[in-house]
Amino acid sequence: MYPLADPFTLVLVSPQIPPNTGNVARLCACTGCKLVLVEPLGFSIDDKQLRRAGLDYWDKVFLRLYPSWEAYVTDTKGARRFLFSALTGQGLWQVRFSPGDHLVFGAETTGLPDRVLASGDGAPVTIPMLDDRRGLNLSTSVGIAAYEALRQNQG
Repeated sequence: MYPLADPFTLVLVSPQIPPNTGNVARLCACTGCKLVLVEPLGFSIDDKQLRRAGLDYWDKVFLRLYPSWEAYVTDTKGARRFLFSALTGQGLWQVRFSPGDHLVFGAETTGLPDRVLASGDGAPVTIPMLDDRRGLNLSTSVGIAAYEALRQNQG
């Protein structure tokens, strides 16, 4: 695998569980993806569990923190966004990702807020799974989506 000139950005909106965010940070360090966190967060950036999950990779992660969804959208005008939801959207296997795309995920317990899904600021996408299931773990979902995007774009 080689790094993309225009890496993907993995966006976590209001994540609540430090180890999940740490795992996503580690994923970013190992793939070259950028990481964006949108407040409010359910933990402090200095959280011990967050640091432990990210191990010693934090210095290799491009991290940006935004105070709100609106601030993130305003600062990233023109970004092509995919809004991941267990409840709605085009199936992951039908999406064609391009370098620089933003893959957006919501909180572990609630997913993306309805206002974000209905905002028109991205295309809803769902990861296929069996019926009558609540959803995958956040860091698992991010890993599946990130590696599918990378697979599509490794020449």
